[in-house]
Amino acid sequence: MFLPTTKKEMHQRGWSNLDVILVSGDSYIDSPFIGAAVIGKILVEKGFTVGIIAQPDSDSEQDITRLGEPNLFWGVTAGSLDSMVANYTALKKFRKNDDYTPGGKNNRRPDRATIVYTNLIKRYFKNTRPIVLGGIEASLRRIAHYDFWDNGLRRSVLFDAKANYLLYGMADRSIIDLARALKNDQSPHHIRGLCYISSQEKYEYLQLPSYQEVKEDDDKFIEMFDLFYKNSDPVNAQGLYQKMDTRYLIHNPPAHYLSSKEMDQIYELDYEHQQHPYYRKMGKVRALDTIANSIPAHRGCYGECNFCAIAVHEGRRVRWRSEQSILQEARNMRRRPGFNGNIKDLCGPTANMYGIECTRKIKAGACKNRRCLYPSACKSLPIDHQKQINLLKKLREIPGINKVFVSSGIRFDMVMQDKKHGQEYLKQIAQHHTSGQLKIAPEHTAPRILKLMGKPPKNHPLYKFRNKFYKYSQQAGKDQYLTYYFIAAHPGCTENNMRKLKEIASKKLQINPRQVQIFTPTPSTWSSVMYYTEKDPVTGRDIFVEKKHHKKQRQKNILM
Repeated sequence: MFLPTTKKEMHQRGWSNLDVILVSGDSYIDSPFIGAAVIGKILVEKGFTVGIIAQPDSDSEQDITRLGEPNLFWGVTAGSLDSMVANYTALKKFRKNDDYTPGGKNNRRPDRATIVYTNLIKRYFKNTRPIVLGGIEASLRRIAHYDFWDNGLRRSVLFDAKANYLLYGMADRSIIDLARALKNDQSPHHIRGLCYISSQEKYEYLQLPSYQEVKEDDDKFIEMFDLFYKNSDPVNAQGLYQKMDTRYLIHNPPAHYLSSKEMDQIYELDYEHQQHPYYRKMGKVRALDTIANSIPAHRGCYGECNFCAIAVHEGRRVRWRSEQSILQEARNMRRRPGFNGNIKDLCGPTANMYGIECTRKIKAGACKNRRCLYPSACKSLPIDHQKQINLLKKLREIPGINKVFVSSGIRFDMVMQDKKHGQEYLKQIAQHHTSGQLKIAPEHTAPRILKLMGKPPKNHPLYKFRNKFYKYSQQAGKDQYLTYYFIAAHPGCTENNMRKLKEIASKKLQINPRQVQIFTPTPSTWSSVMYYTEKDPVTGRDIFVEKKHHKKQRQKNILM
């Protein structure tokens, strides 16, 4: 059942008022892939009444006042993307299209949507209930951060939006704790995964360099982010606090990760897997083409690439749904309107991390000075694709399921690292689970650039993986290809590096790359720290950073 978007829909559910109103920068798609829908369904399942206002008009009261005022709090999210990433390219050109907006035209999501929506609420509801920020925009902007579009450091978005609280990460555990605390007139300041503003320091927490310090000293900014990043695992993280002007951001330790059983419960809620009719009449959203018939299998990533924000937002450990839950969703999918028998993607942030995790990390938390896959795969990480092979085989055997595709990118180095089942996994992928093209992301081939990206600098597995994939595809009688994803203008990368990459792509990979993206410095990533400071944060040495738009484009053009 959809969450209500109008008072008429509230009354149809027998609700005279709402405990929580969610405001989102996306159109309302009722899907486990959409954060606002997940949070809303979790709250309803726990007995709270929840409505949603999607992409409200920020210049009038028409949308924001439609559901009245909530009893407990407003939940504000920019949507599935940071609004500045959604609205602008890596060269700061305005994007014409938006996959989460009806009709696909980018005309509904304001810049810095988290701030705009908070101000919109306050404009029409004076002295209203608490406003709680969430979603990826708030999560990645929760401390002082570099903002590419301002080309400078900004304060926590909690201060700029003047909201009451911020829930970071997936928030599916902390949102319930917050709702219960507010319902019982209790302070939520103890809740894990929550940030708030205080007039006083919290001495039992770890102090980050202040906003003023990081603005004035690049080394302090690097030190701040290092402390922040190392305290992002719920098992071993300390609480943090940071002075911003005359007050303090209090950053509680992360919420504990969900168990497989708890994840099953969330993904088995009654999602419609469709766009709400109220918004559907405005036009279709393109995102549904991908997510409507896909299955989310796991969360988190231990790749921890420096340009990627998954580790900070979704977690540095991998958690997965049970096999039974995924198989049942596949069976249920057969009854969805428009389902053609093909599961478009069995996915996670990285497709082939399902069922793999370090037991030491589960008990002791993420290592402070070691990554699971960089500079090479840690011996403590048991890379074994057997669970994934078994799951894919069982999905193929379900009557009415014609194809199960793995369309998300896979880590080819992990496949080659798995001496027991890696080859069998790749063979199964080539024979049964590739829809013409398989995505992989080498990003680059130069060892120095890969090191700055946080990718294994020894790239020889790429060529072995390529040869094996084509061998297995040929054996299956299929004309299939690898799609390579590369990044241009990453910190440290020069035009000469791109020329060498072009030579390797042409001679060794025998391709003319089409998937090339100019690096975008997104908040709360190590690569954005490098871009801003023009330093290697590990060595402290200066590095070249291309900041001129036309030369960034030239790097991309060299490869393409």
